[in-house]
Amino acid sequence: PNPSAYTHTGTQTYIVGERDVAVIDSGPARPEHLAAIAAAVAGRPVRAILCTHTHRDHSPAAMPLAAATGAPIVGCAALSLEDVGPRADAAFDTDYRPDRVLTDGEGVAGAGWKLTAVATPGHTSNHLAFALDGAGVLFT
Repeated sequence: PNPSAYTHTGTQTYIVGERDVAVIDSGPARPEHLAAIAAAVAGRPVRAILCTHTHRDHSPAAMPLAAATGAPIVGCAALSLEDVGPRADAAFDTDYRPDRVLTDGEGVAGAGWKLTAVATPGHTSNHLAFALDGAGVLFT
């Protein structure tokens, strides 16, 4: 529930899997959002928390969700802002710290599912999408 000119009706958080799950783009670190994720996960093991990129509406809930579930944070690299030119740093989650950075073609898997990273720089330089193997689905 974080609609804006940039997020349309709000950030999309995805739960993939049945017996165990992956959470893609955990979203903003709001208590009500984390509670909604917990309700959707319904006590199933969380194998991985994947982040496509580090805008504040996509990755900040990764750390509290990891603390609650014990799942690793995997996916995009932390954003590196190396120039000193003008930019809008406020849009980025500078606290994001992945346990494992995925590169193009690497993946994570659980019971009956596998997600493969697809490098898609453009929206941000560290952006990844995740292909759900065998399903013809790409989480962007």
